[in-house]
Amino acid sequence: MLHIINEMSPYLLLGFLFAGLMHAYIPPRFYGRYLSRPSFRSVLNAALMGIPLPLCSCGVLPTAMTLRAEGASKGATASFLIATPQTGIDSIVATYGMLGLPFAVVRPIIALITALVGGEAVHLFSKETSEGDSTQCKTYAASGEPAHPRWLRALHYAFVEMPSNMGKWIVVGLVVAGMITVAVPDDAFTLFRDNSLASMLLVLVIAMPMYVCATGSIPIAVALMAKGLTPGAGLVLLMAGPACNVASMLIVRKVLGGRTLVVYIAAIVAGAVGAGLLVDNLHFSQAVNFMPTIQAGVMHAHCHVENDSWIAWLCSALLAALLLNVALRAYRQRSASDQQNTTNVTVYQVEGMACGHCRAAVAGAIRDLDGVDAVDVSLQKKEARVEGSVSEQAVIKAVESRGYRIKRKET
Repeated sequence: MLHIINEMSPYLLLGFLFAGLMHAYIPPRFYGRYLSRPSFRSVLNAALMGIPLPLCSCGVLPTAMTLRAEGASKGATASFLIATPQTGIDSIVATYGMLGLPFAVVRPIIALITALVGGEAVHLFSKETSEGDSTQCKTYAASGEPAHPRWLRALHYAFVEMPSNMGKWIVVGLVVAGMITVAVPDDAFTLFRDNSLASMLLVLVIAMPMYVCATGSIPIAVALMAKGLTPGAGLVLLMAGPACNVASMLIVRKVLGGRTLVVYIAAIVAGAVGAGLLVDNLHFSQAVNFMPTIQAGVMHAHCHVENDSWIAWLCSALLAALLLNVALRAYRQRSASDQQNTTNVTVYQVEGMACGHCRAAVAGAIRDLDGVDAVDVSLQKKEARVEGSVSEQAVIKAVESRGYRIKRKET
């Protein structure tokens, strides 16, 4: 497991840095300008904009719902929802580091294709309706932006916000990968070596209901492939795991409708299985080797931990420090929330938040309302404490426009 962390940490930190630069130097409303028409161009623009963004499947939801409220078509919104969680600058770099160049190239290409097919299918089968009020919504990235130089904002987002948003799931992915590596026999999945479709269906059943981010899914795929699952099945996990989970399916149905949800799921499943079959065909025909890093890294990890470079160990230590900072910040926020004065404070229960992006979206939606003096959103408690004279109806409307469920908490 230490070898997995040492291999992943340098690329993960580099991906965080790229994500921070994108966040600081690309205007937030840039993404909403080219998505309004129900056309192939809007679907393509949404997919191309979404692929490099380092947003997980829950973090992408408020962004996509805001794009929808600002006038993006259903097809463009669906394309963004399909493409964005499957990949990102951070996960592409980490994929290259752990799975090699072929996987790093194939992953964003398949994300683009599935997004285009899914977005166009939504335009064909789902009626377009006007939803939301664009004057009320701003992207979460624009909410509460500190008045600091862009380079400082980039570093803060890269090494404070990104670990806060993704740290939990990266840790989960690494722990699951370590457990698989240690506990699962080396020949556990060898019976699937000659049955690509069966191995992919097995992965789909496991991956689709659960939540795992694009980067956190990489070590899990590495461990499963080392135990005998085919490269195509690993690709299915990398695609279906981040792009589709229970939370995202519920919100897609609520905001975009049942037809869009069916198309959304079908595009992800068909794209993942089709791409997986293609990858296995290329791999087993020896046209492309999709397992170079796996064989050298995980199956013999115990022989390589001592040979990891000092740079890898330094990056792992830095990553651990960033995750520790996330835990300390969360503890301080909980303590401050518990000690807050309850005078003129209304507490709301918020459902649907799963990461820091969600928390930022809810806080930003409330903070922009007239009459709000202060707002504190707790991801752990799933609640928002709002201080000021703002009406309950305004708070509920603002938060629901971002795709979350909210109600006043009875005391």
